[in-house]
Amino acid sequence: MSNWPLLSVLIWLPILGGALVLAVGNARAGAARWLGLAVAVLTFVFSIGLLIGFDYANPGLQFVETRAWIPTFDIHYNLGADGIAVALLLLNTLITVLTLAGAWGSVNKRVAQYVAAFLILEGLTNGIFAASDAVLFYVFFEAMLIPMFLIIGVWGGPRRIYASLKFFLYTFLGSVLMLVGLVYLYIKGGSFQLADLYAMPLNAKEQTWLFFAFLIAFAVKIPMFPVHTWLPDAHVEAPTAGSVILAAIALKIGGYGLLRFSLPIVPDAGHEWAMFVIVLSLIAVVYVGLVALVQDDMKKLIAYSSVSHMGFVTLGIFIAFSLVRDYGNLDGARLGLQGAMVQMISHGFISGAMFTCVGVLYDRMHTRMIKDYGGVINTMPWFGAFFILFGMANSGLPGTSGFVGEFMVILASFQQHPLIAFFAATTLVIGAAYTLWLVKRVILGDVANAHVAELKDVSLREALVLGGFAACVLALGVYPKPLTDLMEPSIAQLAMQLANSKL
Repeated sequence: MSNWPLLSVLIWLPILGGALVLAVGNARAGAARWLGLAVAVLTFVFSIGLLIGFDYANPGLQFVETRAWIPTFDIHYNLGADGIAVALLLLNTLITVLTLAGAWGSVNKRVAQYVAAFLILEGLTNGIFAASDAVLFYVFFEAMLIPMFLIIGVWGGPRRIYASLKFFLYTFLGSVLMLVGLVYLYIKGGSFQLADLYAMPLNAKEQTWLFFAFLIAFAVKIPMFPVHTWLPDAHVEAPTAGSVILAAIALKIGGYGLLRFSLPIVPDAGHEWAMFVIVLSLIAVVYVGLVALVQDDMKKLIAYSSVSHMGFVTLGIFIAFSLVRDYGNLDGARLGLQGAMVQMISHGFISGAMFTCVGVLYDRMHTRMIKDYGGVINTMPWFGAFFILFGMANSGLPGTSGFVGEFMVILASFQQHPLIAFFAATTLVIGAAYTLWLVKRVILGDVANAHVAELKDVSLREALVLGGFAACVLALGVYPKPLTDLMEPSIAQLAMQLANSKL
């Protein structure tokens, strides 16, 4: 299987599958759903081939594919995946299966287009994680906005047009700066290949301008404070499946972009401005967590929670800059980078599970307001158990995936300065506060009203989907070694690049 063009299969199989679903049409909604799920499952099966053929000792790109595209400008269809990319590809393909299965009957209008949008989004996102040509990366980066824009704008809530336009404009305007940076690098070095960009000599002024061009583009995606305000609106208005993909996958593109562009291309500027980003990350962890505490809409609370938890991703990445360049602490830098990546994967499962739980309740009562619930566990005991598990994971309970990445980043932060670790660790208190407050008001206590009393527990399909999320959260929390082993060579190589690259 290692000789197969696996990365191309992971990109184009779901895209072509989406086109086939469109051909099935809305008149046969059931067939469209089954076909979409079958394509998603098949794509996930192919993605497992990445693990089978992966060389764990090789820190470089594997499964490489190279084809001429626009050779006049040195633009090629170049694909490759290291341990970091493989982890995110597997996350994307698995989450797409769980998402399509979880949202089986939640949308009944334009079903074929709805399912096709998710499949096309999956393929384009796989392209982002697999591209080793900067223009190809940018094309996939921009193209994935289209299905996400449609998912929010067509199947979203009452303010869906506003939310979808806000999402598109924030992301598009940020990515324009990245395009300007890539064009400048091409003019200077004559290449769009990432390997050539990594080796390109840049002076301090050039690095600073390019650093902020990349930072703004990827900060919007993560999203970092203060460019995070589009996310709560997008989550509230998006359909459940859109919120799951947005939180579990789309936000990870920002963190991945920082690892692929900011670290290797502009390491000196990254080091110079590391404390600036660390402060913004801590504001996200603490302040946005406090904002989550006062929300009365479940989706909005989880959206702000996502911003807070993703603050650990940028914190871990930029702590690595400081540790390796100021203190020569290569092990600490590796710990910060590894923690950032584990946090991305963990957040994908936890946030996806939390939004799926909200969708289960919304399908039954058509409200997301916390005040409309209470005592749900009395009528939905299995659902209550899942919700409490995911709530504990969101709070960073040891034994769940929510603890592992955050703990690694806190340890790395302590090696930089205890005060940074202190503020980072407040998320364990603030996160527990807003999550347990949510659990108490929605799940626990006496049945609050007649609508809650009439609720039916999860179906077999819903139990399988939530069980899949729960298995991933617990497996990564109890035994994260397979994931860290997969990424460690690539993480170590990144840390060495930071250590060895100085003006």
